[in-house]
Amino acid sequence: MSNIVNKKVIMDADAVRRSLVRIAHEIIERNKGVANVALVGIRTRGVPLATRIAREIAAIEKVEVPVGMLDITLYRDDLSTLDYNPVIHGTEMDFDITDKVIVLVDDVLFTGRTIRCALDALIDIGRPQAIQLAVLVDRGHRELPIRADYAGKNVPTSRKETIQVELQEEDKLDEVVLGQIEA
Repeated sequence: MSNIVNKKVIMDADAVRRSLVRIAHEIIERNKGVANVALVGIRTRGVPLATRIAREIAAIEKVEVPVGMLDITLYRDDLSTLDYNPVIHGTEMDFDITDKVIVLVDDVLFTGRTIRCALDALIDIGRPQAIQLAVLVDRGHRELPIRADYAGKNVPTSRKETIQVELQEEDKLDEVVLGQIEA
């Protein structure tokens, strides 16, 4: 069993908020508005991040952007190797993704495998015009050719380090913590 030691807060609540405001502005600018944009958060922490970005976009553009929730549990390539019974929360989207620009939202981009699963799940639902990726933290170590279009913070890490995102909606506080994995 591994432990996390030498924890260091690398983003406090204000830094998280500022990053999400910046990402909202970048989404608006890149897409020349948000008329055809929808946000889809990857469960668990991508969902509140997508909701917050949508709230920021609404404050800036005075337009409500649709927000969906994507559960990728059954798309994972390591499902057969997991020691637990996965809990499936389900995908919730009250809008058609066909011909929309979908901004996929997650908390941490690491190997790219989660995003690959999310891409498969989205394509099973419909055929978007484009899919963009927004993450709060990009920590490197990609195993697949996937990159973020919008990143709140780039944090070069070693494989012995971990990034832990804590959000008010799930954890009762907003912060991003860098720690060492101790075997």
